[in-house]
Amino acid sequence: MDAFYASVEQRDFPEYRGKPLAVGHPEARGVVAAASYEARRYGIRSAMPSKIALRKCPHLIFAPPRFEVYREVSAQIMDIFQEYTALVEPLSLDEAFLDVTENHKQMASATLIAREIKQRITEQTRLTASAGVSFNKFLAKIASDYRKPDGLYVIRPQEAEAFVESLEIERFFGVGKVTAQKMHRMGIHTGADLKLFSEERLVQHFGKAGHAYYENAHAIDNREVNPHRVRKSVGAENTFETDLEASIKMTMELYHIARKVWERIEEDRFYGRTITLKIKYMDFEIITRSRSLPSPVNHFRIFWDTAKEMLSHIDTDKKKVRLMGLSISHNEDDAPFPPGGIQLKLEFKD
Repeated sequence: MDAFYASVEQRDFPEYRGKPLAVGHPEARGVVAAASYEARRYGIRSAMPSKIALRKCPHLIFAPPRFEVYREVSAQIMDIFQEYTALVEPLSLDEAFLDVTENHKQMASATLIAREIKQRITEQTRLTASAGVSFNKFLAKIASDYRKPDGLYVIRPQEAEAFVESLEIERFFGVGKVTAQKMHRMGIHTGADLKLFSEERLVQHFGKAGHAYYENAHAIDNREVNPHRVRKSVGAENTFETDLEASIKMTMELYHIARKVWERIEEDRFYGRTITLKIKYMDFEIITRSRSLPSPVNHFRIFWDTAKEMLSHIDTDKKKVRLMGLSISHNEDDAPFPPGGIQLKLEFKD
């Protein structure tokens, strides 16, 4: 979906339309959950601390999240998807993969299906979606983001390798800011540069992710669309631009991570029992600590107090901290992702 949460708010509240809007809370430790396109022009993005967003745009409007409404809209879109194919793999409330190789309407063109679904979404929800059409998940994902908002982009098999070669490395799925900086130091700026590296060397530098980087550089992604994908955990992590050494700073950063995780917990209704804290030191040593509670965590205060107490037992005096992460697992029902699929990722196979 195009700026999903923010677009729903602008749809339902005319006073927000055409104005820079953030979904979230403006308090000192608040985080932006979503930003309208008007807000993005000021450099505001999701997961940005609210105080920084307000610094960039002092007249920014904040709207509290309404996850029940977002879930209702997501379910509407899911119903539309199911009319075309049973192979729908939700990734979150606002995106999904669809395999339309064989579809219920016997339509021969994935592009026509994408265009029709986009039109029906607009008619039924008064919102816009962007679609990417290609022959694998990696390319469909990139294509869906290529012409936002209200976009439709197709990457055909004969165009795939040239397209990937021209792609900036930051557009590759799984390449964040820190990884991109590391790649730049290695002389990797585009897909063409990445393609010059062997799989062995990429794994040496980037671990298991190196396998995916190698395949993606060659426009390869053999993952099938899985309509029965099960959510095993919810989490988030942050690699800091400057390694942390003060415990109070670590606590503040962990709080922001906890807030982000809790938003995802609420969004997915994933109330697990086991909280895991991950720490990566400046020398890349990684430690994890987990704590299982007797019942599912259903309140942020319990989640945060547990995470903070776990951090207090970790020795952070000897080495600076490069990364921190939090996750929750062991959901009581082991439930799949909630109905979703608004930011379309449609794929076809020749």
